[in-house]
Amino acid sequence: DPDSVVLCLLATDEEDEGDIALQIHFTLIQAFCCDNDIHILRLSGMQRLATILGEPEPGAEPRDLHCLLVTNSHTDAWKSQGLAEVASYCAESRDRN
Repeated sequence: DPDSVVLCLLATDEEDEGDIALQIHFTLIQAFCCDNDIHILRLSGMQRLATILGEPEPGAEPRDLHCLLVTNSHTDAWKSQGLAEVASYCAESRDRN
């Protein structure tokens, strides 16, 4: 539901810069976001992002953090304090472009 998306985070590491498939994927995501007035934030350092959002539990499958959609929460049940802070910041500054 694009109306509930506050922000799209596109994250890469240096080794991802040569990945043509990932760049095509990002291009398609950016086109979708532009068509739906969704703000895009490009990040470098997926490992740092993983640390901010909280590492997965030991033994869990690694998460793909190349693309994250931050949505308006319809409940107060955020699993990550980092995502809650980003969503709050985006909600407060959305009208202050």
